[in-house]
Amino acid sequence: MGRMLRNAAMLLLLMTVIAGIAYPLLVTGLAQVIFPVQANGSVIVKDGKPAGSTLIGQVFTAPKYFWGRPSATTPQGYNGTASNGSNLGPTNPALADAAKQRIAALQAADPGNHAAIPVDLVTASGSGLDPEISPAAAQYQVARVAGARGLPVSEVQALVLRHTNGRQFGVLGEPRVNVLELNLALDALPAH
Repeated sequence: MGRMLRNAAMLLLLMTVIAGIAYPLLVTGLAQVIFPVQANGSVIVKDGKPAGSTLIGQVFTAPKYFWGRPSATTPQGYNGTASNGSNLGPTNPALADAAKQRIAALQAADPGNHAAIPVDLVTASGSGLDPEISPAAAQYQVARVAGARGLPVSEVQALVLRHTNGRQFGVLGEPRVNVLELNLALDALPAH
């Protein structure tokens, strides 16, 4: 019996060292060498300070910025520790009310824009943390952003096109625009 317990304890110790220490260190080390940006959270650094991650959305409410998808995580939005969808079904009146409020906010921010509002500007993603919007959602906001910054619409449209990412490997997903990267590129433009 004592021999069996000793063997079990040795196996536990060996597996703890292999699976709990050696393997995680190996994987972490490889990730740091092969994918250092991704392994550290895909953080964008501006002026020596973290400006945000390309993987988690941020709240932008000023008219001079492109706005991302609404977040279902908290009323303030984009709480990484509370990643979830709203869990509101299509027949839930709260979902319709939230969408109506978002539509009203978009129309109030750009009263001259009578284009159809893309759905991703009024509905949250499954994670509630989506950092990207569709090219249509970005184009919907071009006139507001250009007007707020005193830029020609064509210049802002060109910037959106430069920051539009196609399907991954040409087939996966949909074209998308990272809101943080686009807004940082806007801030980097020379003042007019």
